[in-house]
Amino acid sequence: MVKFIVKFHSEIAVKSNSVRKRFIKILESNIKNVLRRVDESAKVQRNWDFLQVRVSETHLDACIDILASTPGIAQFNQVLESDYTDFDDICDQVLPTYQPLIVNKTFRVNVKRRGKHEFSSLDLERYLGGALNQSVESAKVKLKNADVTVNLEINDDKLLIIARKFKGLGGFPIATQEDTLSLISGGFDSGVSSYYMIRKGSRTHYLFFNLGGREHEIGVKQVAYYIWDKFGASHRVKFIAVDFQPIVAEILENTSSGLMGVVLKRMMLRAAEQVANKFNIKALVTGESLGQVSSQTVTNLNVIDRSIETLVIRPLIHLDKQDIIDTARVIGTEDFAKTMPEFCGVISQKPNVAAPLAKVEATENNFNMALIDQVVSDCVVYDIKDLKEEADAEVGQVEAVSELNTQSVIIDIRSPDEEDSEPLEIDDADITHIPFYKLATKFAEFAKTKPPESEFLLYCKKGVMSKLQALLLHEAGYKNVSVFYLK
Repeated sequence: MVKFIVKFHSEIAVKSNSVRKRFIKILESNIKNVLRRVDESAKVQRNWDFLQVRVSETHLDACIDILASTPGIAQFNQVLESDYTDFDDICDQVLPTYQPLIVNKTFRVNVKRRGKHEFSSLDLERYLGGALNQSVESAKVKLKNADVTVNLEINDDKLLIIARKFKGLGGFPIATQEDTLSLISGGFDSGVSSYYMIRKGSRTHYLFFNLGGREHEIGVKQVAYYIWDKFGASHRVKFIAVDFQPIVAEILENTSSGLMGVVLKRMMLRAAEQVANKFNIKALVTGESLGQVSSQTVTNLNVIDRSIETLVIRPLIHLDKQDIIDTARVIGTEDFAKTMPEFCGVISQKPNVAAPLAKVEATENNFNMALIDQVVSDCVVYDIKDLKEEADAEVGQVEAVSELNTQSVIIDIRSPDEEDSEPLEIDDADITHIPFYKLATKFAEFAKTKPPESEFLLYCKKGVMSKLQALLLHEAGYKNVSVFYLK
């Protein structure tokens, strides 16, 4: 078994004793839940200021990825635990691990102790530093800004050698805060705002207003499942899909163009409030950022919020668009977001950046409010765990092949950066690079340049995006599109 010492997020340490104990207990349970999805033998032991986690070496990489993505963990260290007798014995155990790491580098030794000992941490640091310096001629001691820090802990009669250090996600453990309902569209903003709420310790459910049909819903389900599976899988949540196209039709018929965006957002919040009340959720989450689009001015956000009484949380309110995109790249939702059209932005031709509340309310007097009750009543509620199976079933009709023939045309749909770093090279194969976010507009033109009997094979590294894109092309009438994978 491989052992890790898990350190909590710093804000947990400053809580009162009772709150700190509750948070740590929840974090322990969360780690057990997610680790045992991949390693049934995983064990977690709770202590006052750290957790001990043991996992099998067979699943080591997967468990490291899970710990790095679990809210509430500031850092975690892989440790080698053993008994020791004296300083020479400690040196004999430490040197094999760190000698290769300090060749031609500067280093320092950092020792932490727990318990009572006849020596100080500084005594051991000096002794071990001297031993390492003598054993590796090209290494030099440097107490500040060293290339390598030799970390070890003495815990009573145990020696803990810090073999590797990993950065955690930070934040609070999930379920230490109340549940929230995130309005998710699949774009950059809603995915990142959902992530921030999960990181803050909220069990985050997902509400999707379908404005773009079946293909839009499939894509958003994949985004929601990814975010939950990556960061929030310790708790089961709901994905609620609402067909909002009847509301959009009503807005288009009865609302002046300049007010459409604000009215649409007010209708979404009204429907979201009903859903939240149904599931006893106390707050809504949106991806709005101040000034990003016309409906996100201070005046318009105020008008939008006045449509309901439920709290609306906006984690991105102060962030620039590039900050949001950068975060999406880090958490892994960027590729999904690039394929999602901004349906909310297409209905206002000349949007009003300061919609008068009285004028908006007068406009809504002509709106058939019963439609909101109807679409909420007709909503479909999914357990988030079931989304992957459903999405897989949706794209299961798309054939996946690994063998090529004379009619095969491979389209590498990866992003330019990914394609540049790992070019797809296959002898005698017809390979074209069209990024997935350009495929919908470029495919028809490209297909005309190839013989009618051509078989188009979409390629991406994991196969997820290529399956979705193939399905969308099938829906557009191109049945000669499949997925290509490397053996």
